[in-house]
Amino acid sequence: MNLWPLQEAITEFGWAAYLRTHPRPSFSLLRSRKSWSTHAQVYYDFLTDRSWSRLEFIARPLSKSWLGKSQPVLAINSSRLVIAAGSGITSYTFGLSVDREAPPIRFEGSFSFAQLERTTAITSMTFVDKGGLDESLCLGFQDGTLQYVSLKPPPLDSPILRGTVSLSSQLQGGEYIESLSSDRNILLTLSSCGTATLTNFHSTLPESGNVALKARAWASHLCMDSSGPYAAFGTSSTQALRVHSIADDQLCRTPTAILHPHVESNIAQAKIISSAVYGISRAPLACPWGASPQILVSGWFDGQVRCHDLRSSSRVTNEISSGPTTLRPVLTMQDPLQLESFYSVSCGGGSSSYVAAGSARHSVVSFWDVRSPRTGWSVHAPGNDRSPVYDVILESSRLYGATQSRPFVYDFVGVFALLLLDDIDYLRQGPGVSSGTYPELPRGLGIDGLKRKKNTSEFGYYVTMYHHGGLTSNES
Repeated sequence: MNLWPLQEAITEFGWAAYLRTHPRPSFSLLRSRKSWSTHAQVYYDFLTDRSWSRLEFIARPLSKSWLGKSQPVLAINSSRLVIAAGSGITSYTFGLSVDREAPPIRFEGSFSFAQLERTTAITSMTFVDKGGLDESLCLGFQDGTLQYVSLKPPPLDSPILRGTVSLSSQLQGGEYIESLSSDRNILLTLSSCGTATLTNFHSTLPESGNVALKARAWASHLCMDSSGPYAAFGTSSTQALRVHSIADDQLCRTPTAILHPHVESNIAQAKIISSAVYGISRAPLACPWGASPQILVSGWFDGQVRCHDLRSSSRVTNEISSGPTTLRPVLTMQDPLQLESFYSVSCGGGSSSYVAAGSARHSVVSFWDVRSPRTGWSVHAPGNDRSPVYDVILESSRLYGATQSRPFVYDFVGVFALLLLDDIDYLRQGPGVSSGTYPELPRGLGIDGLKRKKNTSEFGYYVTMYHHGGLTSNES
């Protein structure tokens, strides 16, 4: 029997269909994946998923430690990863993979706003499409200033980024931009005092007015892809996580839904106590409830990570007051060995089914597979200091994070190699992470307070990992 026509059909149609139904969102891999065949992409995803299931990864700092303590923030698009610490930013670009090497991340350059006489710290950051050739970087500062920067590569042999900086606005009365969220050309700003503003850069009347949440605000999430666009806000209040609908580029002034922290179906108003939500993300695509943008994951003050489905009928009954719909969580996750708040959340990972949360102490990142949430595990960042993990970004095979001391990455690419011979893709196992995958770091025993992983002198660093069901520690 001649199986060649069947093999051709699988190569031409089968792998492409599989990729459409099993997406693996990843900005840093986007350029490389476009150059791979569909079979190469599927095999890469298979090896990555296997590394996640085995908890096999390389832990590595992206740079040496900063001077002093910072509260960094991260932003990513298809071109670069930007890390803001203090009044400066550092940019890393994404390269194309070569033989026996994972898609590399290159140090592009840094830029300090101190040279523009702006010495206050950056408090928030996101990329937004303002209609140019590349996305602009939008930054909020501690003094209430909002600025836009169009980054350009540095001159040859210079580590200083070039950029066009434009001043947008400045808040008054001690307020500053606590959170920035964007969806293509739409920007959502949230001030520390709870003032939310929606801006459409492709509209003749870009700003749509303010919505006052009347609470200390921490986090925001903008979703324009849903059948009913909305914005979610994390605050410190009795309504710590609330959702406001968006219609005609206008934020609804009253909440559409309150996302409740408790699973009980009947809670008296008098028993509702104040809490806080510090991080919000869209849920992973492989959720048991479907790949809907109406499912949210949030990190809470009480050390819980909660999933809420805006389509759910699981509601809290309140006989005392009328108001917006109050929804109960469909899933609650925690690290039973770590009762700290979660400052940041992000979703993705192997099989697009993982939630990652950065804790408020001890540089811990916790992971859960939503298909089996009781089998969670946690890992300390390189350096194992007492810092919070202020921000995390989870992709299919990488997690980026930042503590008060340094940025870091966990790389789950495992063993992967792509060989190009006679215009045919050949895949075989090999060292996924090599000396050229990430920027070079200082060498030497004890430099920067870090410890190299045993049995390797180039790639991995020692980190402590434990399962939520026990105290067993491992090296990775």
